[in-house]
Amino acid sequence: MHVKPALSAFHRALARGRRMAGTRGASPRAQDVLTALSCLGLMALDLPGLAAADNSLSGAGAAAVLTVGCSALLVRRRMPWAAYLTALLFIGWLHELTLIQFALYSVGRYRGRRAAVLATAGYVAFALAVFSVPGWPEPRAETLSAFLSLVVPIGVLASAVGIAAYRHDLVCELEARRAETAVLSAVQQERTSVARDVHDFVGRELTLLTVRSEVLSVRARDTPYAKDFEELSDTARRAHLLLNEIIVQRGERAATPGVDGLAALAEQSGRAGSPVRLAMDPQAHALSPLRQAAVYRVVQECLTNAAKHARGETIDVSVRVDGPHVRIAVGNGLPAGAPDRAPVSAGSGTASMAERVRSLGGTLTATRTPHAYEVVATLPRG
Repeated sequence: MHVKPALSAFHRALARGRRMAGTRGASPRAQDVLTALSCLGLMALDLPGLAAADNSLSGAGAAAVLTVGCSALLVRRRMPWAAYLTALLFIGWLHELTLIQFALYSVGRYRGRRAAVLATAGYVAFALAVFSVPGWPEPRAETLSAFLSLVVPIGVLASAVGIAAYRHDLVCELEARRAETAVLSAVQQERTSVARDVHDFVGRELTLLTVRSEVLSVRARDTPYAKDFEELSDTARRAHLLLNEIIVQRGERAATPGVDGLAALAEQSGRAGSPVRLAMDPQAHALSPLRQAAVYRVVQECLTNAAKHARGETIDVSVRVDGPHVRIAVGNGLPAGAPDRAPVSAGSGTASMAERVRSLGGTLTATRTPHAYEVVATLPRG
């Protein structure tokens, strides 16, 4: 009848122990304390022998000495050499080999391979010197080969485990940094994508707003609303200028309208005062979404630039599928004189188009003559 409550209590205690091991046990300080206590427990097994071998130590004195020696492991991360020197003292005084194993492991794990090899060589040399002193090891009949079969493997094994742990820590740290870098890169790419979309869409609308407001300002010059339209034009220009100062274009996002959206772009450009003659090959509708997005962005940027620098001029847009390639050509005439007010421009539109086209394995050229400006982009068909 009482079996189930007893089992339930055992399970609760086991779960509590696991939780403590998963929280407190993960702390470096807790691990150091546990290591020191483990070393003390192993050395305590030989406590009667230590007291008998050294007449200056009683049982309580030997326990105190071992406790002080093991306390050096509490600083094994920051000062592993302190535990190492204490362990050598224990070898020479008490002929105790337990602490040196923990010390060599600590040197290997927290100082690396070179320090571990040096510490192991020093330990073997020191132990060999102590072996030559009469009275250790006991009985004296032990040979050098027996000494080497015991003392040397202890040091080499402890150092090797420490070095392996050191390398494992390096690998874990490297993986953590790679994961952190991947997260930061993903965040940066997302921010860049948002910035690119803001520039491509909001920037275009601000450009059209600026152009339209300036046209209305000119038309209403002799009306009572002239001042209001001038203020609207100035506000639109300032907003566009702020957008270009804030947005840094580095990335891109593929979720973009395809070639079906070119007609709407042409209509918007016409309403802004720059009529568009659009000639599109029907085969362009069969292009992959990625290629269509690239075509859309190239035409969009060209129309925006034309609205800025050649307002009122007719723009010729041609999208043609020629065998394994897609050719996009956008050209417009240039006004005879410079505009009264310089257009707001970030100066990176052509570079943005070229980057997008090159990322797809294509080429982009921009040609300017005294009377015309033309952009030609060629993409692999896909």
